Amino acid sequence: MASTVTRPPSKAAFAFIFVTVALDMLALGIMVPVLPKLIIQFEGGDIVRAAAATGLFGFSWAAMQFVFSPVLGALSDRYGRRTVILLSNFGLGLDYVLMALAPSLSWLFMGRIVSGITASSFSTAGAYISDVTPAEGRAARFGMLGAAFGLGFVVGPAVGGLLGAYNLRLPFWVAAGLSLANAAYGFFVLPESLPPERRSPLKWRKANPVGALALLHSHPQLFGLSIATFLYYVAHEVLPSMFVLYTDYRYHWNARTVGLALAAVGVGSTLVSGGLVRPAVKRFGEEGALLTGLLFGAAGFALYGWAPTGAFFWLGIPLVSIWGLAGPAMQGLMTRVVGPSEQGQLQGALSSLRGVTGMLGPILFTQTFAAAIDVRHAFKLPGAPYLLASLLLLASLGWARRVIRLRPPEPRAER
Repeated sequence: MASTVTRPPSKAAFAFIFVTVALDMLALGIMVPVLPKLIIQFEGGDIVRAAAATGLFGFSWAAMQFVFSPVLGALSDRYGRRTVILLSNFGLGLDYVLMALAPSLSWLFMGRIVSGITASSFSTAGAYISDVTPAEGRAARFGMLGAAFGLGFVVGPAVGGLLGAYNLRLPFWVAAGLSLANAAYGFFVLPESLPPERRSPLKWRKANPVGALALLHSHPQLFGLSIATFLYYVAHEVLPSMFVLYTDYRYHWNARTVGLALAAVGVGSTLVSGGLVRPAVKRFGEEGALLTGLLFGAAGFALYGWAPTGAFFWLGIPLVSIWGLAGPAMQGLMTRVVGPSEQGQLQGALSSLRGVTGMLGPILFTQTFAAAIDVRHAFKLPGAPYLLASLLLLASLGWARRVIRLRPPEPRAER
């Protein structure tokens, strides 16, 4: 690895972190339209078996995030962010090569497992931002990371669909090339953000999901905000798990309309995360931006669940987009509570929390949907999953407001 001497991060370094997250999401998005088709191909066209396998792939990816995000976060606290980020990018690129060459479903599954591990660099990218950004500016920086998420979400599926039309394995080769090129670029432009004197010893009791989540219980404000975050993350799972099923059942949308709507969601999220977080935090503070975002998200999901026609459903997209204020503000508040040597552990704990909800959320919402449209029931409520998500966001808002009113988060001294 090139020199890891810490120096002030340049604009190129910030750009690299943004591009890293965007490419990670782009690579994940590329697989959305092609991975299920490749699984169907491996299963000989058996849709039932392919559906079961696809569910297992998704669960396993979230499980790897849950297990390995705190490991990478703790490693970055000990050895620095640069090393972990570059190795993750390099490993992700090699993993996509493995998936492109996979001769069987088991090899493809192995690649998906490795992808869940290497994509855990999200937490290290968040820690990098915490290292180099003053506390009052972190929410805006996290908003830029959110914009990178949205950008990958918009572009990825579109690119994957176009490339997959030629060859189902071509998207994996493109994703591999982007990840490896990103690692090579970062090798030359990315400085270390965590100086040796601010690093913490590697303690494996903390570098595991249970140990990492224990950090969230170590401070009253952090624990309260982590509960609000958990509810926020669970509600978020309604989007990937229900969007296609719900709009197909209720509005009979075709693939083109679904794609346009998903693109609109991604564009709205990108615009809010990249352009509105900074002025919102400046005007209302992190606390106000958080509560405002949660309120708009709850209203948007309620509109999704109530909307009697597809046109009304579209009206909910701007409201859900403004929900994008909440995530960066929440992270900004939480980074104020922990010391510099714990930022990686915090981001790893948050990624593990997202991994837990990634395993629980799809089951919760799909089962709610199945029960709500069951033909044996006289009363049907197809919007029940979105109404449930709206209630979860209202609960998150209420809990966050309670924590903030008791006492705003304050920086904690190094231990």
